[in-house]
Amino acid sequence: MSTAELHADVAAFKNYLTTERGLSENTVLAYGRDLARFVGWAERVKLTDHLHPELSDLVRYLAFLHDEKLASPSVARHVVALRMFYRYLRYEERTGESTVDLLSSPKLWERIPQVLSPESVELLLNAPRAQDRFYLRDRAILELLYATGCRASEVVGLTIDQLNLEASFLRCVGKGSKERVVPLGRAAVGAIQNYLSESRVAVNVPPRAGRLFVSKSGKPLGRVTLWRIVTKYCQRAGLPVGVSPHTLRHSFATHLLAGGADLRAVQEMLGHASITTTQHYTHVDRNRLKQLHRKYHPRG
Repeated sequence: MSTAELHADVAAFKNYLTTERGLSENTVLAYGRDLARFVGWAERVKLTDHLHPELSDLVRYLAFLHDEKLASPSVARHVVALRMFYRYLRYEERTGESTVDLLSSPKLWERIPQVLSPESVELLLNAPRAQDRFYLRDRAILELLYATGCRASEVVGLTIDQLNLEASFLRCVGKGSKERVVPLGRAAVGAIQNYLSESRVAVNVPPRAGRLFVSKSGKPLGRVTLWRIVTKYCQRAGLPVGVSPHTLRHSFATHLLAGGADLRAVQEMLGHASITTTQHYTHVDRNRLKQLHRKYHPRG
């Protein structure tokens, strides 16, 4: 069976998601990206029949994903995309019972999400130096990421009128255009005030207009630039490779829960639709809890 048929089936599947399932463009694009990796792999290994794959074929594909150094959550997402694709093929009577369902996706939270210790966060927040070109902006970005747990896309999309520095909170627009209110700590408020009063004036951006974080030319920052900023200061602080803006989101939630914060409050601040998602963070301190139990319980 030709790979042209596989390409055609994936295209038809994406069209089905859009027209019949009514999924958003971003969701369809995400499925498309994950399936494109499967198509590329199938071409390289010369998969002879994508409609009736053997279990050994799918195991090889999982091994390939791991060889690509994908994290467990990413591998799981690829498996979900593949399952959805084969369910569509069954719905269209293009294939019968598939071995895809025999694959158990990797346990998303078997591996503890990458979380920085409070000491490591402190090193990162202090990494920008006064002689750095965008010192005040970058310090404000790092403080805000950790203070709020906001996603990278939410931070770069933040506008000045979403800030209320006097009351120490911001209005964040998250997934599905849902708005939530997130508190700001004193350090984040101070860093943002310094940035607004000095750096934005220097690039001749109106003080109360447009995006909060901008480049030297006054253009809004993108997610890639934000990622590079975090990576730059992580390297300077000597932190592990792979730390990203999302690592600070993980750290924000974990540190709050470890300090005794209410799970529902953390859910609201993160903008999770389901508390089940937030509960994942309660597993992060599992080892610490075991140590406490052994130390203090009479039969620990």
